[in-house]
Amino acid sequence: MAVTEQTAPARQGRPAEERHAIELAFLAAQDPGPRPPGWVLTPRAVVTFVCGSDGAELALPERHAELPSKRVIPPKFVGERALVERCVVTLAGERGLLLTGEPGTAKSMLSELLAAAVSGTSALTVQGTAGTTEDAFRYGWNYALLLAQGPTPQALVDSPVLAAMRAGRVVRVEEITRCLPEVQDALVSLLSDRRISVPELTATEDAVVRAAPGFTVIATANLRDRGVSEMSAALKRRFNFETVDPIADADAEAVLIRRQAVAAVQRAGAAFAVDDAVLDALVTVFRDLRSGRSTEGWDVERPGTVMSTAEAVQVAASLGVAAAYLPGGDVLDLLPGHLLGVVRKDDPADHARLLGYWDGPVRRRAETGSAMWRRLWDLRGSLR
Repeated sequence: MAVTEQTAPARQGRPAEERHAIELAFLAAQDPGPRPPGWVLTPRAVVTFVCGSDGAELALPERHAELPSKRVIPPKFVGERALVERCVVTLAGERGLLLTGEPGTAKSMLSELLAAAVSGTSALTVQGTAGTTEDAFRYGWNYALLLAQGPTPQALVDSPVLAAMRAGRVVRVEEITRCLPEVQDALVSLLSDRRISVPELTATEDAVVRAAPGFTVIATANLRDRGVSEMSAALKRRFNFETVDPIADADAEAVLIRRQAVAAVQRAGAAFAVDDAVLDALVTVFRDLRSGRSTEGWDVERPGTVMSTAEAVQVAASLGVAAAYLPGGDVLDLLPGHLLGVVRKDDPADHARLLGYWDGPVRRRAETGSAMWRRLWDLRGSLR
């Protein structure tokens, strides 16, 4: 069967290896250079897959019946290329990688892209929560088989970590600091010894599972969140830490928000019909509140809620869906209500901070004669 991104049935939440199947196959054929054990792409191709080819058209070294002969690789992660290169070097050295940063900075997306490019799958994932048990990092049992046969290899149920060790792949641990400390520490010996002991299978060849070449862990952790358990010093030493910062460039953030919002509205079965001016206002408000300073240099009281790019994408997508399915009036009129929904998530006092922003930068911009900001100022009453 020819390589295609359309062979999978339509469904929500398609993994990166399905969404970008043609690109991954193209890059595998385009760069036949040396690869670390277990990798489906070269490290250089992994960086290109994540960061793009800078608009350059890449060509296959020889004809391939199932692939285009040339292709431009678009960027999928907006951030420093040097950060992605360090992440790739860490994984090539089979060391654990921990992506930290504020919520909504695309840590999970970067983790998924890296796993898909390195291992060909991002499906081996543990979602960290307060209820995550040590079995999620080690193994469990099929209790029907356990009762019928006793502890046998057939009754063993691999965790995503154990499956990654057997296959020499990358396993993702999302929100590792939401796991209890004693659960987190189950990873210490796995990252050090690269093996899992199964005491129930003692005296058999399955009593110890050793990691195949290529196995490693990508974990993510929020710096500013509730319900977080501090990682032990022993576990921290087994990871290379990389901080994923908010997008520094306003234009790059605006492009990303538009691209992802357009995709979200199209998945909802509609065309995206929100003016660029409205999106520019949305990006401006988010960046001002996030940084505590307006683009003009005026001081802004920062809300406790994280005004992340991910939240901005959700607001832009909501505006697009409303414009498509509930037309009638200016979509700009909906923006204050959606912003209020964002800032109310964590701290009730953020409502007053949003009003303060309206009484400051929004009012001052309206006074300069901008029609859009005058309209937003007139909508202040909808924030009450």
